[in-house]
Amino acid sequence: MRGCRAVSVPTGSTRRAVLGGAFAALGWASPGPLGRAFAGILAPAALRVATLDWAVLETLLAIGNVPVAAAELVLYRQIVVSPPPPPAVVDVGLRGMPNYEALLAARPNLIVSTNFYLWATPALERIAPVETVTFYGLGAPSFELSCTATRAIADRIGTPAAGAALIARTEASLDAFHRDLAGVAGRPMLVINLGDARHFRVFGMDSLFGAVLARIGLANAWDGPTRYSASAPIGIERLAAFPDATIVILPPVPPEAVRMFAESRLWRALPAVRNGRVVTLDPVNPFGALPTAVRFGTLLRDALVGMTSHG
Repeated sequence: MRGCRAVSVPTGSTRRAVLGGAFAALGWASPGPLGRAFAGILAPAALRVATLDWAVLETLLAIGNVPVAAAELVLYRQIVVSPPPPPAVVDVGLRGMPNYEALLAARPNLIVSTNFYLWATPALERIAPVETVTFYGLGAPSFELSCTATRAIADRIGTPAAGAALIARTEASLDAFHRDLAGVAGRPMLVINLGDARHFRVFGMDSLFGAVLARIGLANAWDGPTRYSASAPIGIERLAAFPDATIVILPPVPPEAVRMFAESRLWRALPAVRNGRVVTLDPVNPFGALPTAVRFGTLLRDALVGMTSHG
């Protein structure tokens, strides 16, 4: 298995002095030389980090930094699940519509963001300096981007060894899954979300799930194009074109899709369904980072081992 190589991507990050956000929030144009000098000697232990992005949040937690604020924590605990944020983390509301007053009240002196939130950067910079990293890009290798982003975050908060350790743990876990699944090596997989009873999205090679499949010795049956979400919308009838694939369903499963499983003759006629090659995993973040890669690999390994042991 190839190692996690660094990928150079433009981050668009800003490295203002730590006091810059506080001065901007007060309407001042610049913290001045004294403020910049003070921020330059601020110890990493004094950092109060915040983020709107779940991939950043799970990375921070996995390298031992508990942020002071993050977004949509109730839903995070349901979908991302692990690593869990402690109760002390302030919830600043929706990722797409954050409560900037709550974020300001949490007094962060660093906000770690991603390219998904470039639209929010001007507002965030009025609260604290913003460091922008990239986990996903159209057609880009998501696993390598996650490694690069992990290193960048760990370096920025002054704990580079913790970032390297997270990458090493992730690589070791994927190597273990590869060994555990040696008996089904090369088996094609279709990883899908269900939109409704007749529409799905399937995750491609540029998704984190596609990267994990490749690293643990499985094949991604979908080799077609994807959109920026690293997935492609498809109709249920398209699944018939992959008779040898195992269908891996990621929650949530809409109620109408549950009814479809029981009532649709088309669904029941699919080779994967007829032959018992359908698994539904526990929730996994479609836009996660390295902890998500391990969670997805663990859940899939357990499901496939269980499928093999039962027939």
